[in-house]
Amino acid sequence: MLVDKIPETVDAVYAFGVAAVLALLLVPVAEWVARKVGAIDYPNERSLHTEPTPRLGGLAILVGVLVAGVLFLPDGSGFRGDETRAILLGAIVIAAVGAADDILDLPPLVKLLGQIAASIVPVSAGVSVDTFTLPFLGGVAPGDVGLIAGVDLGNVLTVIGFVAVINVINLIDGVDGLAAGVCVIAAVALAIIALSLHRNAAGVLAALTAGAALGFLRHGFPPASSFMGDIGSNLLGYMLACVAVQGALKTNAVVALFLPLLVLAVPILDTGFVIAKRIKYRRPVYHADRWHFHHRMANLGFSQRKTLAYLYGWTLVMALLALALRFVPYSDDHGNFDPLWTVVMVSFFLVALAASVYLIVVLEILKLRRVRLRQMMRLGAPPDQLEEVDRHVADELETGEFRAVDPETGEFRSLDPDTGEFRAVDGE
Repeated sequence: MLVDKIPETVDAVYAFGVAAVLALLLVPVAEWVARKVGAIDYPNERSLHTEPTPRLGGLAILVGVLVAGVLFLPDGSGFRGDETRAILLGAIVIAAVGAADDILDLPPLVKLLGQIAASIVPVSAGVSVDTFTLPFLGGVAPGDVGLIAGVDLGNVLTVIGFVAVINVINLIDGVDGLAAGVCVIAAVALAIIALSLHRNAAGVLAALTAGAALGFLRHGFPPASSFMGDIGSNLLGYMLACVAVQGALKTNAVVALFLPLLVLAVPILDTGFVIAKRIKYRRPVYHADRWHFHHRMANLGFSQRKTLAYLYGWTLVMALLALALRFVPYSDDHGNFDPLWTVVMVSFFLVALAASVYLIVVLEILKLRRVRLRQMMRLGAPPDQLEEVDRHVADELETGEFRAVDPETGEFRSLDPDTGEFRAVDGE
């Protein structure tokens, strides 16, 4: 039975519940603190919210993580006590860096150095990738390559991985509830994977991460009363990195390397797309813009809740694919494939591929010209006006600023996703 692969771990359930309840109850306290110290997010040209909002909700997430961690993270074999303490200490460090950024708006280099420092704490205690398995190559041990300036290569790569995950979660935190919801889905999937690999403590760590994110989500779902801020997004990214290393990467399973990548595929793709655009237009990679998936959806007229539905759904599909890779017995790990289960596995891949292609079509507007022509023809635009479509489409694809057709005037206008009203395009 497939369910036999998931050991009963009551501690994971308890950790989830305690972290969720604490985060849920403490967000109002975090809002009060934010107002006292002036950590308020005021709407600007990149914002999708319209009211000043406290942004230290991540404090509640931190308390949930720490309390549940102290109560339920074991010190037994496979997850040494020094590793547990280091993970929780690193959580405090990364939260402090995020809080400082929320209050003081730290320079990008200072934030990066803080993220590196926080990541070094657990890695130096043993939370690192010593070996992993690649298809056709077998086991790979980065540490065997040697030392770089006296530092183990495996540790260096793990720190880089930590910082990468921290930032991909931080960068998707641009819509009420997006980062928290994605982290709930990702952490639950990683918890199931870790428990199935008998990495029980990593499963507990993932469960309490999911619980803390879910507890905050009650206040962060649109219309949000609180933002988690960098303190929350950095912390959740850090926790997911710890879980990925301890729960999946440090195993001999061939597919283990790909499971965290699939679970976190949506934020990874979003970050990769944005960075590629910034490099293309020779902008600093840390420079804020409106090229994220959620911004592009807003520019198309999606409400915040519709944006969340699309991105939550995409994340869930990729998480289910990762779980299928773990639990569907399509192979005996010796090159022999079961025909029936292989068909099931291929079906999961096709569903994930179809969902991804559909979302990319929506996000990248690959069919934008056809959509624009259909909109203009429906409004009875004369043929000479249709020739302007190509110019508008080229401008939209170049700038990432997408518009809708105003039925009152037949002109292209920016659509306010919250009010549904058409705004004048800049420069008009």
